[in-house]
Amino acid sequence: MSDIKQIISLLSNPTEKDTKLIEKAYNFVTVSHDGHLRKSGEPYLNHLLATARTLAELGMGPVTISAGLLHDAIEDTDIKSEDIEKEFGKEILFLVEGVTKLGHIKYQGSSRHNESLRKLFVAMSQDIRVLIIKLCDRLHNMRTLEHVSKEKQLRIATETLEIYASIAYRLGIKKLQRELEDLSFKYVYQEDFKKVEELSKTKRIEQEIHLDKFLKSLKKELAKNEMTAFHTDYRVKGLYSLFKKLKRKEWNIEKVYDVLALRVVVSTIADCYKVLGIIHSVWRPLPGRIKDYIAFPKTNGYQSIHTTIFTGDGGIVEIQIKTDEMYKESEYGITSHIGYKQKQNGAEQKSSLSLSWIRKLLPIRKSWNEETGQEKSSLNLDDVPGWVKDLVDYQKSAKDDKFLDDIKSDFLDERIFVFTPIGDVIDLPKNSSVIDFAYSIHSDIGEHMSGAKVNGKFVAINTVLHNGDRVEIETKKNAKPTHKWLEHCKTTIARRHISHFIENLKK
Repeated sequence: MSDIKQIISLLSNPTEKDTKLIEKAYNFVTVSHDGHLRKSGEPYLNHLLATARTLAELGMGPVTISAGLLHDAIEDTDIKSEDIEKEFGKEILFLVEGVTKLGHIKYQGSSRHNESLRKLFVAMSQDIRVLIIKLCDRLHNMRTLEHVSKEKQLRIATETLEIYASIAYRLGIKKLQRELEDLSFKYVYQEDFKKVEELSKTKRIEQEIHLDKFLKSLKKELAKNEMTAFHTDYRVKGLYSLFKKLKRKEWNIEKVYDVLALRVVVSTIADCYKVLGIIHSVWRPLPGRIKDYIAFPKTNGYQSIHTTIFTGDGGIVEIQIKTDEMYKESEYGITSHIGYKQKQNGAEQKSSLSLSWIRKLLPIRKSWNEETGQEKSSLNLDDVPGWVKDLVDYQKSAKDDKFLDDIKSDFLDERIFVFTPIGDVIDLPKNSSVIDFAYSIHSDIGEHMSGAKVNGKFVAINTVLHNGDRVEIETKKNAKPTHKWLEHCKTTIARRHISHFIENLKK
């Protein structure tokens, strides 16, 4: 019982009702999974507790944590859906069944793998909590992956790296993404993992020396400028993230400045810019290494100011400046918003966190009012669009042979923000072209595009776009796409519209 008490202790101001619900779920699975063992030989209950603990660490509520404990009950025991509903209500049953459906098809062969992914994305559109439980379930499975066969290790790790870690990134859940990536990296690229691990260790020791000296000087400068409301810590770059950067830098570790980064966490956005000003007034920044993700957040909602400076003793240090709320969002992403109503002094109050970007990700979530017994929705239809809806719409008509490649390319790859002439933000996969931009605005714009300007200059329509570009499309009635355009498209939606247009033209 001490395990479940530790999980409950992670909740923010749990009520007696919250505690009783989680304890009831724990007692239920203790009985239903009695005698069940994992391949490691440990009790199956340990896996359920680990899943529930991660959910609690992410700040999820008692309903989701209880569903996390129960998530394998229907799949692996004699417990039926009616039993879950009778004991825990419709909302928890909805979540448990959502996770159960994802487990029905094992990942064997391309077509079955694709079918599983389709189910994952549909579940994701129905209730984001189903996906978060699945991510936490997968995390513990990755932590214990050494107990399965070598063939399964590679298959599960590859899928985790390509799909689950990428989804965690898009939802902004750095806490899950980082560990899922590094655990998978160890199995998918074994030799590279050992090489990166050694390079990281060496570079980290070197950077720690400069960082410790710099931190003392920084605190003095901030105090001198009457900045006292802040705290600092270190961030160690994940091994898989470092691996990707090393490949871009031709494996030269000396060109990677953020193996170890200093975080300065302050109270307000104004303080973020004040700290940046103080730092730059004393230490010289590296040109081109100042990134303002507060004014222009990353596509997954990440906000911070990054600057890299010369420390004056031969060292180079990256500094990340953010508020407490930005720090929380950078680690917990969408999960920091799902339960954004917090109970304070017995009254329910709305969090001050901005929900504008997250509402673009959140699908309609249906839940049940236990008192009235009626279904309710927490978001309206206007909040559904964005990549979650696009992904669900896409998977309905996608062909199996290209499904996984298109999903990774269109939805899970690195993203860029591009601006329309009036400042609207268009979210595109990295390496998208002007053609992709035009079709993402509207198929009519794409089909009648005659020219384009990027940042005020005329460019070819096959020009690859970069983060922050401002794009203006020119159209003519008699303009039309050609087969050549297909060679310069990154997005499936552009390729599909162009192919469809050419087919119709032939007919």
